[in-house]
Amino acid sequence: MTAMSFAEYSAYDGLGLAALVARGEVTPDELLEIAIARLEAVNPRINAIAGRLYEEARGAIAGGLPAGPFAGVPFATKDLDVAVKGARLTNGSRLFRDRAMDHDATLVARYRAAGLVLFAQTTTPEFGLTVTTESALFGPTRNPWNLERVAGGSSGGAAAAVAAGIVPVAQGSDGGGSIRVPASCCGLFGLKPSRGRTPHGPLRLDGWNGLSMAHVISRSVRDSAALLDATEGPEPGTSLSPPSEERPYLEEVQRPPRRLRIALVTETPEGTPIHPDCLDAVRGAASLLDALGHIIEEAPLPFDGEALRKALATIAASHTHRILEDLAAARGSAIAAGEVEPVTAAIAKIGGRTGAADLVRALDATQTAAIAWARFTETFDMALSPTLAKPPLELGVISLTPERFERFGPEFNEFTPFTAAHNATGAPAMSVPLYWNAEGLPIGVMLAGRFGDEATLFRLAGELERAHPWADKRAPL
Repeated sequence: MTAMSFAEYSAYDGLGLAALVARGEVTPDELLEIAIARLEAVNPRINAIAGRLYEEARGAIAGGLPAGPFAGVPFATKDLDVAVKGARLTNGSRLFRDRAMDHDATLVARYRAAGLVLFAQTTTPEFGLTVTTESALFGPTRNPWNLERVAGGSSGGAAAAVAAGIVPVAQGSDGGGSIRVPASCCGLFGLKPSRGRTPHGPLRLDGWNGLSMAHVISRSVRDSAALLDATEGPEPGTSLSPPSEERPYLEEVQRPPRRLRIALVTETPEGTPIHPDCLDAVRGAASLLDALGHIIEEAPLPFDGEALRKALATIAASHTHRILEDLAAARGSAIAAGEVEPVTAAIAKIGGRTGAADLVRALDATQTAAIAWARFTETFDMALSPTLAKPPLELGVISLTPERFERFGPEFNEFTPFTAAHNATGAPAMSVPLYWNAEGLPIGVMLAGRFGDEATLFRLAGELERAHPWADKRAPL
């Protein structure tokens, strides 16, 4: 058996690497050392890593890995709310820089049971509050396609690590687009599951009142499907539970979808502009879907964009205020100015002024959106829109310590007007990498389906991947 090169390693997705391990063509130790070498080679340029767990990973291999579908495959978790026993969990904040966890999250236990080798943690902005991955604790995470652009957020470290070839798939979470946004920015596949599909606990049972869901960012559709098979099922004891799947999602990827009626969305819910590159991407996807036999009809999204944006902001602000209030109570002193980033402080201040009735109204607005979406999907099987309204932004614009504080809100809203609506509805949605612009930047398109119907999304994603492959597109690192 000859040693595997990085070029060979990076040619496979996660299931492909696991198949090599199962056949004895490569060992988990070899895969881990390749991943570590790649991380150390490229991370100084992209800054995607928040924690290294090399010795823990070597120990897990030495102790024997479960015979799961990803046995021996290197894997990274996001440094936000997902606890790994013995590792730090900072949530991207200086307040938690020294916090070590004494347990595995339920999700992490399921990853381990699938045979994944957890060897690193990826960066996130403070408390996952923005759609770029820049923090005062770790600095900016850079897009492997253009080091001066954002990798997206809040799972930007995960996306950058996959795009740079460190791992074929990495864990992310999505409370307003935080899987789909970095997938779009980094030319990858990213699906946010239906509300309740994957577990959040025991540390965090119901992220942002159910807005946030955990899953992965991957190069291949089948890795995403197989990992949802391995991890799906709500946190034990919670009431959130979408409909069960008819068959494994991995099987759905290979099944051709029926003829779908798809709404083409070319206007944002609040009427803000869409960059021509993003319109080109979504219209190109519509043409491809039409050629594949699907019915495409232009239609607006059924949401009051401004009302929904304000409701989601109220929920996020309330949770941010609670985090800081709880920490202040636990340590016996108030959070001082400068201990958190300026936008975080401003968001928490809004949360502190939010009354119980305000929060209830915000939650009602998300339910109103869910009802509107359910009615919309009685007519359409899904909606196709740009994932983002602009190509990846330059660094510094929407960080939580922005270059121009007063521009944070408008820039944030104009960049990502589409994704958060489906955190409100709880419906599954995915960003698919079908387009690169003239500057060589990835531009994703988003498809959102019925609540509980990831199966149809995976069927369509598999069809798109076969019709317009993207695996050979690699960031120039």
